[in-house]
Amino acid sequence: MRIALGIEYDGSGFSGWQVQSHARTVQGCVEQAASVVANHPVRIACAGRTDTGVHATGQVVHFDTDADRSDRAWLMGINANLPADVGVTWAQPVSDDFHARYAAERRTYRYVILNRPARPGLFAAHVGFEYRPLELERMVRAARYLLGEHDFSAFRGAGCQSKTPWREVQNLSVEGIDGFINVEITANAFLLHMVRNIVGTLLVAGTGTRPPEWVGEVLASRDRTRAGMTAPPGGLYLVRVEYPSRFGLPAAGPRRSLRFS
Repeated sequence: MRIALGIEYDGSGFSGWQVQSHARTVQGCVEQAASVVANHPVRIACAGRTDTGVHATGQVVHFDTDADRSDRAWLMGINANLPADVGVTWAQPVSDDFHARYAAERRTYRYVILNRPARPGLFAAHVGFEYRPLELERMVRAARYLLGEHDFSAFRGAGCQSKTPWREVQNLSVEGIDGFINVEITANAFLLHMVRNIVGTLLVAGTGTRPPEWVGEVLASRDRTRAGMTAPPGGLYLVRVEYPSRFGLPAAGPRRSLRFS
């Protein structure tokens, strides 16, 4: 039997998603908790491996088991064995051809920027901080150059193992709410550090250091050294993973903006 789970976590206390022998990871915690409920070792596959310090409200995973448990038993049992900074939001059986990573049609990440002169004290590990005033309209105009299918080499992190730099960005919105700016990006897939590199580049346009059309020039150059700095991990959230309707998974994660006020 194959079981799918929805997962949310505060990434600030983890060394990323993927299991490491001498570090605390989200995968390690979820596998340990699921193994207790299944009464056998469980290995989990996820929709997207997040880096150290990156959060999720809509991560999706799956694992195989011979254990016969109700959906509620999986949900409550795994949560009972998880630490406070990670939790299961739903659980259900899926067909054997479901794969959390390879069956996904698109993923959505949201980056939350706190834009004010004073640094954050309360949400330091959960937002990106920019003290310089940002012009929202400049960022919106700059973001338009990244829509569609392109070679995103200019926004590809060193060490990326993807076979191709081509990705299709289906939506890229920039919205301001009460001193926060949310950059939300939906694509068929992402390169290593792609969202954080895009955000760092949009910040250059937003501060007025470069014009919005410069972002299009960076994209066309395919040169990572021409783009902005990589934004810090704390502001990044995996918020949605979408699959074909035939798998019957719960509705995709929250579409409302993350707010801290």
